[in-house]
Amino acid sequence: MFTTRFSLRICIAMLGFFATAAPSASFAVQKKKQPAGTPRVVNIVWKDPGAVETLDFVAGPGGRKKVPTPPFTFLEESMSGSNPKIRVKDAQGTTWHVKWGSEVNAEVFATRIAWAAGYFVDPAYFIPSGKIIGSRGLKRAKKYVKSDGGFTDARFERHKNKDATVLDGEEGWLWEENPLVGTRELNGLKIIVMLTSNWDNKDRRDVGRGSNTAILESRNRNRIERRYMITDWVASMGKWGGVLGREKWDPKGYEKQTSDFIKEVERGLVEFGYSGQHSSDFKKGIKVSDVRWLLSYVGRITDGQLRNGLKASGATPEEVEIFTRSIRNRINQMRRL
Repeated sequence: MFTTRFSLRICIAMLGFFATAAPSASFAVQKKKQPAGTPRVVNIVWKDPGAVETLDFVAGPGGRKKVPTPPFTFLEESMSGSNPKIRVKDAQGTTWHVKWGSEVNAEVFATRIAWAAGYFVDPAYFIPSGKIIGSRGLKRAKKYVKSDGGFTDARFERHKNKDATVLDGEEGWLWEENPLVGTRELNGLKIIVMLTSNWDNKDRRDVGRGSNTAILESRNRNRIERRYMITDWVASMGKWGGVLGREKWDPKGYEKQTSDFIKEVERGLVEFGYSGQHSSDFKKGIKVSDVRWLLSYVGRITDGQLRNGLKASGATPEEVEIFTRSIRNRINQMRRL
C-alpha cells in the first residue's frame, strides 16, 4: 500500500510539472531574443517640463529664437479644413502654416498649457500684423490677405520636424487603444483636454473627418522613440458640448462651465462635466491619483504666466482676466480632491 501511494504521488507531481512547464515553453518561443543591435521601441506621451513656473508663456514651446521672422514669402494656399490657411517661408527659411478665423487665439494659448504640463505640441504664435510677399490666386484666404499682402490676426504654426517622421500619415492613434492606455501620463493629457475645454478630441476612428492625434517617430542606432500627441487644439477655450452648444475662444462660456469642470468623485474615480467627440470612453477611468500627479506640474503655472500667454495669443484685457480667473478656479478644483 505504501508503494502504491508513493507511486501515485510521483505521478501527480509529474502531471503538475508538465502542466506548468507547457505554458513556459510556449512563452519562451513567443519572446524570442531580438537580434543584436535591434533598436528598442519606446512609446511616450509626456516628458518632464522642468521648472514649470519659469517657462516663457509669451514665446511658448517654439521659444523666442524661432519666432516667425519677416519678410514672409508665399508658397501655396491650403484648401483643407474649415478655416482659410496658406503656407509661407520666413526670413530664417522656416515654413509656417498660417491660419485666420475664430480658431487662432484658442490654439496658440491652449498649446502653451499642454506644453507647460509636459505634453508634445506643434509650436504656434499669434502674429497681430504683417505682410506676405508674392501672395496670388487666393481663394478662401483672399478675405484675410490684402492685395498688397498685408494681414492681421494670424496664427503661425510649425509642423515639420527634420529629426522625426509622422507614422501612418494622417490616421493618428486611438484614445482607447494604444500602448499607454491606463497610464497617469495619458490620463493627464485627457485632463488637459478637458481643462482647456477642447471638445474636438477626434482620433483615428474619425480619419474621414480629420484625426487630431498623431505619432511622431524619431530614430537613432539604439532607440526608436514614438511620441503620441494631439496636433490640433483649435476647438479650445470656449464651451464644450454638442454641435449646437459648443464654442471656440468664448471666455464667458468657458467661465460659465467652470463650476462643472469636476462634478464628483466615486470610488477613487473622478467624474468631469466635459462633453466632446467621444465623451463616453474619453473621460472614464481617470483616478484621483492621476489628477494629483498632473497637478504637480500644471498647478505650478502662475497667474502671471497665464496672463502673458493670453496676451501673446491676442486676448483682450477683459478676456485675459476672465480666462485667468476661470483657469485658476479649475486648477483649485483639482487641488481639493
